[in-house]
Formats: sequence, C-alpha cells, structure tokens
Amino acid sequence: MTIDRFTGDFALARYRDGDGVRLGLVRGERIRPLDATSLGAASLNDFLAAPDWDRLAALPVDGADSLALSDVVLTAPVEPRQVLQTGANYRQHVIELVAAGLTQNSERTPEEARAFAADLMDKRARDGEPYFFIGLPACVVGDDVPLVLPAYSEVHDWELELAVVIGREAFRVSREDALDHVAGYTIVNDITTRDLVFRKDMKEIGTDWYRSKNAPGFLPTGPFLVPAAAVDPADTAVRLELNGDVMQDASTSDLLFDVPSLVSGASQTMPLLPGDLLLTGSPAGNGQHWRRFLRDGDVMTGTIAGLGTQVVRCVAEPGANGAA
Repeated sequence: MTIDRFTGDFALARYRDGDGVRLGLVRGERIRPLDATSLGAASLNDFLAAPDWDRLAALPVDGADSLALSDVVLTAPVEPRQVLQTGANYRQHVIELVAAGLTQNSERTPEEARAFAADLMDKRARDGEPYFFIGLPACVVGDDVPLVLPAYSEVHDWELELAVVIGREAFRVSREDALDHVAGYTIVNDITTRDLVFRKDMKEIGTDWYRSKNAPGFLPTGPFLVPAAAVDPADTAVRLELNGDVMQDASTSDLLFDVPSLVSGASQTMPLLPGDLLLTGSPAGNGQHWRRFLRDGDVMTGTIAGLGTQVVRCVAEPGANGAA
C-alpha cells in the first residue's frame, strides 16, 4: 500500500528497499532512512528495549536521503518474537457473540440473552482475568501483502485491534508499572477462520486457535509504529470499513481489561520481550455479527486514531474455485 501522509507528530515505519526492508522515521509526507547511528541502536528491537523517542523527534526528515512517503512501499513496522492475543475483551462485542450463541440453544428471547450476557461481562470485568492465547510471529505481515483466503473455509473474519508494542522487557510487572514497558502502538487486523475455532472431533478440549488464526498473512500489521506518549489507549477510536461500509466503529473505552491490566497479566507467565505484540481484542461488528465473511476482492480499511490507516486487499487462494 502507498501512504501519502502521516498526520501524527512522527512514527517509525519499515519499507521495501529492493529485496530487503529498511527502517525509517516518518513525519508528514516524508520518510528518512535510519541506520544504527541515527537510530542509536543496532536494531529496531534494541531501540525499543530503551526507546529514546526524543532523539528521533529531533532528527530532520528533509535531508538529501529522505524519500516521499508516497514513493515507498511500507510493510509491517515491527519484528516481534512473540505475539499474544487477547480474547473476549470488548464488552459489547462479547455481548453480541454470547447472545447470538445463546439464542440458538436456549429458550431465552434475544433481549433476555443480551441481558444475561451483559451481566456475565460486568461480573467478568469486576472479578475475572484477561484471556490470552498466542499467535505465530510468522503471520505478521504488512498491508502490502494481499490477504490470501484459504480455500478450506468460507468464513474468514476480520477483527481490527489496537496492538501494544512492548519496550523494556516485562516479567511479572504490576499494573501500576505496566505502561513503563510499553514502547508504542500499532494496528493489527486479527483474521479468524470461524468454523475452525471449536474442535468438532473433540469438543471437550475446547478452542483451536492455532488452526483458526495462524494461516499465512493472518496478522496484517501497521503501517506505523507510534510512540506510546502519542496515544491514549484508554479512549482511542477503532474503525473498520469493508468495501466502504462501516463494520466496526468503537472506542477502546469499551475494553473490559485496559492496557495496563493486559501487560501485567500477560507478563505473569512469560517475559514480554522488546518488539513483541500484545493485541488488546476487537470491538463489536465483525463478520460473525453481520453474517458476512471475507470474499475474493474485498478491501478492508482499518483506522485507529493517531495510528494511521491500514488497507488490506483479499484474494482467493490460487487454484481455489477457479482463482488464478
């Protein structure tokens, strides 16, 4: 995808450079290549371990080596070693999903089902804990890569999410200290194959997140990595359009567990490393709600306030149903 302008103060991005990828500093309509000297670190993840955003903010982007943002192809702005995903974390989203399931298997009216689900969510927010599972870093791609829809299903779904980019290593940190370990934020669309979420051959073992969420390219990410200080994770607008129609339009203020709670909770089991992604969950309005799933030719436009816009184009798997 070609981006013409970044409307925040500045951000990091990675862009195609021949057969390789380079890191750059973005401001307005320009991108400046960053080497180890200008970055002040040997690599992106080394920088994120102790991010000196003031250093980057002082760098000019109008030198002879800078490029027009419209002339480069951006790719995923991060290189995570671990990806943690948060399930059932938007109150209204979970109410919709639970209510839809209950109406198929109970005598409750839709109104009764929604009230029951709302009560469940309020109790969970008060007494529960975040629900995490892991994704494969290999699924992280930029929106320059088309989303290939695997032929083994016709119910591939979108889930636009605010993603935390970990800075300083976090291991068993408190909620109060958690934000000290957040370097920045980016956009992730957490693609899910709905009919593979629950095992049909062994219902007792529950969900199968590996098969349902880890096909190639199922984590379109970016295009920008924005410093943490520039984003309010407690109240940030999240919006996804499918072919121009608004499907998701919410705020992170609807999160059951906020970013400090998520970082703290996830860090209790395994250290979170610099550059890792922690997805915060997706709001109401995915394909499961609309009974409309991704098809060949669909275009998803995801915007999160302050983080830019991601455009993902869907294509059928080659050789499937006559696809080239």
